[in-house]
Amino acid sequence: MYYDPAETLSREDISRLQLSRLRTTCERAARSRLYARKFAEHGLRPEDVRTLDDLRRIPFTTKQDLRESYPDGLNAVPQEKMVRLHVSSGTTGTPTVVYHTAGDICWWSSLVARCMHMTGMRPGDVFQNTTSYGLFTGGLGMHYGAERLGCLAIPMGAGNTQRQLKLIQDFKVTALHIIPSYALYIANFCALNGIDPKSLGVRIALVGAEPYSEQTRSRLEGIFGFKAFNSYGLSEMNGPGVAFECQEQSGMHLWEDAYLAEVIDPQTLEPVKPGEVGELVLTTLCREGMPILRYRTRDLTRFLPGPCACGREHVRLDRITGRSDDLIIIKGVNIYPMQIEQVLMALPEVGQNYLIELYREGPIDQIRVKVEIKEEFFVEDMRALNALRQKIANKLRDEILVTPKVDLVEHNALPKSEGKAQRVVDMREAE
Repeated sequence: MYYDPAETLSREDISRLQLSRLRTTCERAARSRLYARKFAEHGLRPEDVRTLDDLRRIPFTTKQDLRESYPDGLNAVPQEKMVRLHVSSGTTGTPTVVYHTAGDICWWSSLVARCMHMTGMRPGDVFQNTTSYGLFTGGLGMHYGAERLGCLAIPMGAGNTQRQLKLIQDFKVTALHIIPSYALYIANFCALNGIDPKSLGVRIALVGAEPYSEQTRSRLEGIFGFKAFNSYGLSEMNGPGVAFECQEQSGMHLWEDAYLAEVIDPQTLEPVKPGEVGELVLTTLCREGMPILRYRTRDLTRFLPGPCACGREHVRLDRITGRSDDLIIIKGVNIYPMQIEQVLMALPEVGQNYLIELYREGPIDQIRVKVEIKEEFFVEDMRALNALRQKIANKLRDEILVTPKVDLVEHNALPKSEGKAQRVVDMREAE
């Protein structure tokens, strides 16, 4: 069952619609100061975009472009036509701003509702949003989508786990929006308080906002008894609703009537071969207030080959494996934190939490992984613990090609957060 006729578009129809909307988007973007300058510098005019292949003539847009255009250098319509803005502050402290017209909010809400419907949510479901509201797009974005679909939306927000559980139980919540590390936190909270997570009755979890492995998804589904659907979005592209899994759970359908996607090599900036992992680049196709062309997301993924059993022909993205700027290089080997997580979460002895530490021994960079062990496996027998430590180190070495130092710690020994988990600590600059 489909929510929107756009879900059934053929590849030919998708390409035709994308070209029409890309040309309109280029005309809109040229009204902003940033793109007027970029087009002039590259000798381009909006009317020069005649085919989808002409997209590659347009220069990339980066996070730095957004920062340097603060506060309104990307706006394509007067501010009095805007109805909302979201602001994110990066590591430099310089904000990036995304503006929306009323039409943009309506379109965004419809895309999120389309995603929710695709997972099996329906009017009458009770939806609890466990992520932050305010400037974070995941709060309002998911909330508006749930209301558009016809669900009862509970705007709980982040944290306060005891109250989260009370609302889930009292109002018989059937669907959650939650980040994976917080879902693991709730699982641990339930265990400490004698609550069976399956008794909560949640049927669907919309999981995103931070990368996580297939092993973590399997663990969450086993603990709670819900179906966990991978989602993808970023504030520069509205927020949630860019791509979502259908009930096949075999890749995230990217809504190609709203976004034009490329996957490039982050070093050469050239397209990767079909099926290869690279950096995702996105272009908005329907945004009025602040269109963005060829935005380098820094997120690493690939296009999945072949059709999906659900019948939708919108391209599927593989799960996000990390960010191109999250790369760890140890002893000349490229490592992404997601590789470590997928090994740990597949081991039955490992608890819900781990920490990656980067440090130096003399001039040599080293990696240490602190791993929480479930209580039944944290025994006084040193031979058993050493054997487990060696087993984990060997599994990690097989995956990342470097043998890390592995520290086993007791259950609940590592710092926990009700927000996004900090998985990597770089201690090299402090040494």
